[in-house]
Amino acid sequence: MAQSKVRDYGRLARDIKDAVGESNIVSAAHCATRLRLVLKESPSAEVTKQISGMPAVIQVVEKGGQYQIVIGTHAKDVYNELIQLLDLDESAQPEMKQSFANRVIATMSAVFAPFVYVLAAAGLVQGALIIITHFAPAFAQTGTYEVLSFISWTPFTFLPVLIAVTASKHFKCNTFIAMWCCLALVNGSWGEIAARIADGETVKFLIFNMAQTTYTSTVLPPLFLVLILSYLERFLEKHVPDVIKALVVPFICAVIMVPATILVIGPVSDGLANAIALGYNSLVNTVPVLAALVVGGIWQVFVIFGVHWGVTPMVLANFANNGCDTFQAFQTCAVVAQAAACLGVFIKTKKSDIKNVAFSAGLTGIFGITEPAIYGVTLRLKKPFIAGCIGGAVGAVIISFFNTVYYVYAGLPGLLTTVNAMGENPTSFTGMMIGVAATIVITVLLVQVIGCDEKEPETVSGGTNPASASVKTSETAVVSEKLSTNENIFCPLNGELRPLKEVNDPTFSGEILGKGVAVIPSEGKLYAPFDGEVSMVFETKHAIGLIKDDVEMLIHIGLETVSLEGKYFDAKVRAGDRIKKGDLLIEFDLEAIAKEGFDTITPVIVSNADDFAQITADETSGRAVAGEHLLTVKR
Repeated sequence: MAQSKVRDYGRLARDIKDAVGESNIVSAAHCATRLRLVLKESPSAEVTKQISGMPAVIQVVEKGGQYQIVIGTHAKDVYNELIQLLDLDESAQPEMKQSFANRVIATMSAVFAPFVYVLAAAGLVQGALIIITHFAPAFAQTGTYEVLSFISWTPFTFLPVLIAVTASKHFKCNTFIAMWCCLALVNGSWGEIAARIADGETVKFLIFNMAQTTYTSTVLPPLFLVLILSYLERFLEKHVPDVIKALVVPFICAVIMVPATILVIGPVSDGLANAIALGYNSLVNTVPVLAALVVGGIWQVFVIFGVHWGVTPMVLANFANNGCDTFQAFQTCAVVAQAAACLGVFIKTKKSDIKNVAFSAGLTGIFGITEPAIYGVTLRLKKPFIAGCIGGAVGAVIISFFNTVYYVYAGLPGLLTTVNAMGENPTSFTGMMIGVAATIVITVLLVQVIGCDEKEPETVSGGTNPASASVKTSETAVVSEKLSTNENIFCPLNGELRPLKEVNDPTFSGEILGKGVAVIPSEGKLYAPFDGEVSMVFETKHAIGLIKDDVEMLIHIGLETVSLEGKYFDAKVRAGDRIKKGDLLIEFDLEAIAKEGFDTITPVIVSNADDFAQITADETSGRAVAGEHLLTVKR
């Protein structure tokens, strides 16, 4: 009996495709944690149950007109495998029957998810500048501050252009035409014209008066521009003669869409975002405790269902109009609470596998990324998730009494972005710290009191056929005996051994991807570390996945070498191949890779380390010799 491989993404993609039916799949996409399918017909409850039980699948959610399969941080890997299996004719896609709310949710997710980390990184730069200038005010007068400041604001200034890229893919129109139109909206010349209009001058386009709306940092105007552009472009593609189409289509699109946005689309859609923000702000101003309770308490529920992108226009409108925002301050408590719940689980549980996952997921939560915490720990164990919701609600209510706001947009609100609360209100940051501290303490204590809801695997009992039961018991005994022994893993490279903590990549050094050692290669040859099977060869050939029984391995040649796009790498095997210890798997030009400036240190890790009692290395320093014993996997 072979055990299902949790990280055999190719197999998981095939199983999902077969379960929902290839002909039933209209389109496929992914975000950080979910594989998102648009289907012609919703699968039956039995199919959904079948998919929910597949290895690596956490749950299945039908939301926003999408069939969302929650996988966690490896959703992209499953998507990459699935898309290779599908032959989608996008031009023949049927029009899907979706509610207006579902279409809005799906659009917001598709548009914002790809660049949210860019906004988050820019927010961290702004946060760092806040801290530095707080303790050294003179730094704000330096050229260094000026450069870092305009770097941090650039993604927000040109936010319409980022939206043009992602929205054009979602609405299926020409990305470069969309970028041209949105770049025109943030052109400095339009800013000057808008300023003249604001000063009382009347400026016309043809016979129409133009409004003073500006579009830097806006969300809805470029989004609606690209939506309407998609219809205009498709109309022109059908009716413009082929001989002039390449030139005439972008010409007509630009001269129609940019003025139309300035005259109508921009003022109307910008007013819509401001109206939503006004509604939320009215609640904050009249009943701040209620607003805090709702956002701090149930925000992570919105994350689970993938509908959290819907607030982005409102938040950005708050920053553009008021220079501050309360929503992200309350949101921070909700995020910190899930990280704190992981800390509580780490303290409470006696199971080493849960303890290890809780520790790594809690670390990512510090950076505002809660998906590993939610899907890997708190939601899986149920009670810690509830404890986090309670802790987040209490913390948010506390900061509401201090009139705490964020003065700088945080792409991923979390512990590191609490400095964004430093500003004009002297009690803002104080309240933020007290609220966050209360969130952490309450959440951790609640987990200790209510427990982790850890359950041992259920034992199947009963049955009407004793002979059948006897056979199953015998099979189980054989498998258990086979898997009770330790596994030996041998060195796949010649070179120098290094501990994983010395790898200049937090996902490896923090053992988030697994446990093992690293090797600095002295030659460009990678050998099989055991008798087993190739589960995956990355398209760029810089990394390979291997399987032996229930042991799953990842060997990653160099850091950031994916950007070489396969250059200097020659894979000798492919997914599905059986391998013997010592077989040559990949040859690579070590000298050329190093000359390109890449770090060649190669992590050799057991990627499903949490399934085992212990992973021990014979040595983590000294000489690495291919074929010699390297790791022991203890069950």
